[in-house]
Amino acid sequence: MRKIALTLICLLPLQAAAQAYRAENWLTVVPLTSRDFEVIEDRGAGARQLWCAAADFAENVIGLPRDERLFIKTPRGPSVSGVGRIGVVFTTDPERVSGDTGKSYSVTVRRAGENLPSHHARQFCLDRLIELEDF
Repeated sequence: MRKIALTLICLLPLQAAAQAYRAENWLTVVPLTSRDFEVIEDRGAGARQLWCAAADFAENVIGLPRDERLFIKTPRGPSVSGVGRIGVVFTTDPERVSGDTGKSYSVTVRRAGENLPSHHARQFCLDRLIELEDF
């Protein structure tokens, strides 16, 4: 019985990792509920990269229409999906947000209620592209 319990304890983290989504900018997105998900901060990613990963996940996994808004449910802080990480919890449901959900155009991840249309947040994914005119 102890071996079975030990095996299950060892395999549970692997199952959780298998559910994670790798966004186009290589940030990890962890689904929490059908409408909530956490973007894990990594490699010095800032607000624009976190919004990019959130929009990528919302459009490609949840199926959120491009003109629907994404909301910050839990601002940047200790991860709710893993110990020792920093993350931001996003939601597609404004009813699940405790902060002011008035339309905003700020690019921050430090206040609950901040929100952007998915297509606006997805534009931040283009930051990594370099044009020939940039040189």
